[in-house]
Amino acid sequence: MSELTFAPLASFADVTMGQSPGADLCNTDDKGLPFLQGCAEFGARMPQTAVFCNPPLRTAKAGSVLISVRAPVGTMNYADQDYCIGRGLGSFKAKSDVSNTIFLKHAVEHNAGFLHRRSQGSTFAAVSTDDVRTVPIPVFAVAKQNEIAAILTATDTAIEKNEALIAKYQKIKAGLMHDLFTRGVLPNGQLRPPREQAPELYHETAIGWIPRDWEVVLMISLAEDRAGSTTIGPFGSDLVATDYRPEGVPVVFVRDIKESGFRWNSETYVSERNAQQLNAHSVRPGEVLATKMGLPPCISCVYPTWMPNGVITADIIRLSPDRKKVDPDWLTTAINHDRVARQVAAITAGVTRPKVTLADFRAIKIAKSKLNEQQCVSSRLNLLQSQLDVELARVAKLKNQKLGLMHDLLTGKISINVENKTTTTEAVA
Repeated sequence: MSELTFAPLASFADVTMGQSPGADLCNTDDKGLPFLQGCAEFGARMPQTAVFCNPPLRTAKAGSVLISVRAPVGTMNYADQDYCIGRGLGSFKAKSDVSNTIFLKHAVEHNAGFLHRRSQGSTFAAVSTDDVRTVPIPVFAVAKQNEIAAILTATDTAIEKNEALIAKYQKIKAGLMHDLFTRGVLPNGQLRPPREQAPELYHETAIGWIPRDWEVVLMISLAEDRAGSTTIGPFGSDLVATDYRPEGVPVVFVRDIKESGFRWNSETYVSERNAQQLNAHSVRPGEVLATKMGLPPCISCVYPTWMPNGVITADIIRLSPDRKKVDPDWLTTAINHDRVARQVAAITAGVTRPKVTLADFRAIKIAKSKLNEQQCVSSRLNLLQSQLDVELARVAKLKNQKLGLMHDLLTGKISINVENKTTTTEAVA
């Protein structure tokens, strides 16, 4: 195989850089072309905007690739129609009979590091016209480019279908969560009738209307009746970066706590001896975690059974639930519910960096149902989350496969015989 050569993007494509129009040229009356200032309007594949520009100053042609030239640099979308583009965007479209636009999009994506390196060193990450025009593109015959584009497009299509399914499940879960935490479940497994149909089944409380056999309690009342059943992570020099080890007792960070469940992204440890010294800040499987800070604070999940005992960091709250009163999975979902979000918003109103204290957390009001009803609610939501997790894992696998395919195809590691159309199927498989 001959050595792969590269040429600048401008050799293959017409490159256009955006220009910001004055406010007097922009409108929401469908006059002129749809206007995109930056990548904020980008979708999964194509952008959406309600703003127009008349007359347009710089145009990204239909069929071109839109690329963000300001933070985040390199994010891309396809232009499904002509767009007026502002200073935050550029566009490129393959020259006729020279290249394939979809191939070029993947080649730029594969070489994203080129643009990222050139965006560094300034206060506001951005790249210039020359940076975009000189992105190195591997030189292949057009027929081979077409085959590479077809293979990677098939993978993109599979990813998009699974992401659409994830979005559907997430909407279903949000709707189910709303019903379960406003109407609850009757002993026969059915949802209670809504309040509009059966007002006698509900009563008004300080945190809104709830089923009559529910009660409003403070968060602290759902913790074990012992000292230290609710706590925060260690302060200051009690746990610093120099304490971290490649193995030992896991350290839990805010980034590990997700509404959808615990995701250990850290893979950071402390020694057994250090963990013993930090015993007051330990966490065991089945305990409830919540974030003290964030946008918003009080995102919660259960520390899972597949993790060994760990140590929490400063911006985390840990609650040891009283299992005679509360189901841990139910409690984390209740914490993530809008009722708690409204209380947290009131606590943090006007604060630049939203934060709740341990005292704030303990005083949060929870609409509590009976334990068997909680367990029924958790069972339903956990089943749906399991389906979501399967699809999320499938998308992650497809994205990893795409990265491998991009590397193999765009570096010439996989040789494509354009006469043999079965190569596309084999490469995707």
